[in-house]
Amino acid sequence: MPQLSFLPHPEICPDGKTIEVEPGVSICDAALRAGISIEHACEKSCACTTCHVIVRRGFASLAPAAEPEEDLLDKAWGLEPESRLSCQARVGREDLAIEIPRYTINLASERR
Repeated sequence: MPQLSFLPHPEICPDGKTIEVEPGVSICDAALRAGISIEHACEKSCACTTCHVIVRRGFASLAPAAEPEEDLLDKAWGLEPESRLSCQARVGREDLAIEIPRYTINLASERR
């Protein structure tokens, strides 16, 4: 099974975390199942950018982003060439290293 290594984030995952997941699971679902409270204000429907992540290793193993995701990514804070919406990016067969950006453009958060 592929390993997802979440890099340390000062609030969401201070120590970082490495987990194993089945291929086909979204990065967002894998994070949530592992207790990493990544924001997902649109209920994972590809309608916001709060679950934006940067895939530092293994980016090429992901299927390309569809046009709706690409359009939303243009609005994400801290956009980089390896940026994806974690609700849309599905784990393939390779290990990934994932950075959760420090900030999001968040109009409505599920965390209170």
